[in-house]
Amino acid sequence: MTRATTVRAVLAAAVLLVSVFITLTMSPRLGLDLQGGTRMVLQAKDSDTAKADRESTDRTLEVLRQRIDSLGVSEPTLTRSGEDRIIVELPDVQDPRQAADVIGKTAQLSFHAVQGPGTEEKTEEGDAAPQDGPTLPDEQGGLLDLGPVQLSGAGVKDATASFDAQQGTGWSVALDFHKDAGKKWTDLTGDAACNPAQDERRRVAIVLDGKVISSPQVDPSVGCKVGLPSGSTQITGSFSADEARDLALLIKGGALPVPVEIVEQRTVGPTLGAAAIDASAQAALIGAAATALFITFMYRLFGALAALALAAYGVISYAALVVLGVTLTLPGLAGFVLAIGMAVDANVLVFERAREESAEHPNRSLLSALTAGFRNAWSAVADSNVTTLIAAGLLFFLGSGPVKGFGVTLAIGVIASMFSALVIARALTEIAARSRFVSDYRGINGIARPGRVRTWLNARDPQLFRSPRRWLLVSTALVAVAVLGIFVRGVNLGVEFTGGRLVEYSTSRPVDVDTARTTIAAAGFDDAEVTTAGDGDLSVRTGKLDNDGEHALRSALAEEGGETTKVRDELIGPSLGDELRRNALIALGVAVFVQLAYLAVRFRWTFAVASVGALVHDVIVLVGAFAWLGRTVDGIFLAALLTVIGYSVNDSVVVFDRVRELWAKRPRTPVADVANRAVLQTVPRTVNTGMGALFILVALAVLGGDSLADFALALLIGICVGTYSSVMTAVPGALLLERSSKAPPPARKRAPGRRAGNPRAQRDPHDNGARV
Repeated sequence: MTRATTVRAVLAAAVLLVSVFITLTMSPRLGLDLQGGTRMVLQAKDSDTAKADRESTDRTLEVLRQRIDSLGVSEPTLTRSGEDRIIVELPDVQDPRQAADVIGKTAQLSFHAVQGPGTEEKTEEGDAAPQDGPTLPDEQGGLLDLGPVQLSGAGVKDATASFDAQQGTGWSVALDFHKDAGKKWTDLTGDAACNPAQDERRRVAIVLDGKVISSPQVDPSVGCKVGLPSGSTQITGSFSADEARDLALLIKGGALPVPVEIVEQRTVGPTLGAAAIDASAQAALIGAAATALFITFMYRLFGALAALALAAYGVISYAALVVLGVTLTLPGLAGFVLAIGMAVDANVLVFERAREESAEHPNRSLLSALTAGFRNAWSAVADSNVTTLIAAGLLFFLGSGPVKGFGVTLAIGVIASMFSALVIARALTEIAARSRFVSDYRGINGIARPGRVRTWLNARDPQLFRSPRRWLLVSTALVAVAVLGIFVRGVNLGVEFTGGRLVEYSTSRPVDVDTARTTIAAAGFDDAEVTTAGDGDLSVRTGKLDNDGEHALRSALAEEGGETTKVRDELIGPSLGDELRRNALIALGVAVFVQLAYLAVRFRWTFAVASVGALVHDVIVLVGAFAWLGRTVDGIFLAALLTVIGYSVNDSVVVFDRVRELWAKRPRTPVADVANRAVLQTVPRTVNTGMGALFILVALAVLGGDSLADFALALLIGICVGTYSSVMTAVPGALLLERSSKAPPPARKRAPGRRAGNPRAQRDPHDNGARV
């Protein structure tokens, strides 16, 4: 072996061994949509005393962390997002009502002196007008005015719930004060003790969030201006055990610096997550096995070696996800499975270029043809993977929630696939190519003979672009049908983009949609949309619905369906829905602009514009297809759409890279003939790569269940449309643009080791003049 092959083999073995060790010893970090739990996004709001900025949001986060830690939730996660948002993830929490009540309360605790009977303003009808501040009812049903705040909740050092059975007070909350606050407490109770026993002014009002929660009388034994000691006091008020504990938790956690509002809430049952993991694992195994068999059938021994590299890719990318601590979400899991199918693309590019080298230079050795295949394919491999990385980056920076996880997973998959193809697969195939047996028996190695598709195309040599406008008319017709679907059927935007609430329920007894709709409407939810969600589950979509309302809705449904379990719950505030919809449009616009800029730099402007035109074609057709089918367009669809954009540009890059190469060699040849030859040469790669991805996607669509069905369907449609448009839309568009462009043909790249003016150095020693 050469030194380079040895280095690749050692590096591949080292990375693979480390990856296997990580896989066996470390567990992945599962997102809530896979392990079950509740995810909330809290929006900090300005208050009368504080502004919702980065500093106040950080302090709010710390207060929330103390509260959640006291709830006893296993491994909660709290992170700040942007300037004024906090993401809270609570594993295994299926009913978010209690958590939302505790988390969302501002818990502004204050202590007031009672001043005496209040003055009630009368309305025109003679009724008492509501008071601006907190008031306290007296024994005769009147109202008592409270004095200004003399002590805030910030002075409370600790709060604990306790039960006193001996004195019969039941559950109470004991408060311990800090030193300075304890002095204020002594002064407050000392002033109250100056009033006669049983006088209302001898009471101290304890106010939480503007409501009086307790107003204990100062014991008669306490002297005027003496007050209670600064150590502690008790709040009584006929509390239940849960109420006392929640109150102690709120006081102990402290007051939130600013109020918070729940703008997003997602709850996923553990059974749904487990089913998604099993379905994705089955899809990965079946899809990967089908892809491995296909590539082995197409490229014989070298295909089998690429399949081994594909297995190594799966281990390496999984280990990278684990060691980097990437949260594996449901879309991320689908992205991991999808990347398996896309990982064969680099190998297919290399093998097809090696086949071309063997056909053009029959006397060249197998190893030399393979090396030339890797060298010639490098440009297309690099450009195509960069475009996919761009799409992954956009998903991460412009996506939200699980879509970010998909972007990270896709990016890791692209990098791991590059290593798999250019290091592992290359080391294996170069070692095999040195074997005399493999080199002599051309039918075994898989690249020494042209494939059947290439042979068939070369024999017929169809002229595809004699009239490029015809292909553009076909593409225009497809776009027109898609636009018609968008206007006629409308785009079914998901709750994520419109705001509202979507809940899926599983019932112990079957309930048809009409019965469920009637039952839910009778419970007061007339605007609820009820549909089936697969496996007999029911999907309920409403506008504004809080957690108490959801509980009432579920109780009503349980009357017909028996035990009713919440499988999935998504709550999106209207402001967040508008923001997500706007960000989705921005993501698409940025994707188009970035791809245009990159292609304009790497290729000619005509190629870049034509590729982006095909990209826009794919976006419109895919959205139109979902409109005609009535499928939901949500964040998961956005992830699939941006992936299709990367895939479509990937295909266009491969075609235009070949056009650029052939045109540089024959600058006087009409560009239409060059484009025709380039397309015919790249068709085998396009077909074989597309088949590898389709195996995976069909497995996901069939086995992935409802949670992955729309994702797989979007990618299936997108890849088929993208494969067509990268050839039959992008190339004809580029040809028409080239007719009006006066730019010269691309310059021929000088091969390494060649010098200008040295014909002998420029001649390929293996080139015997043979052509296909």
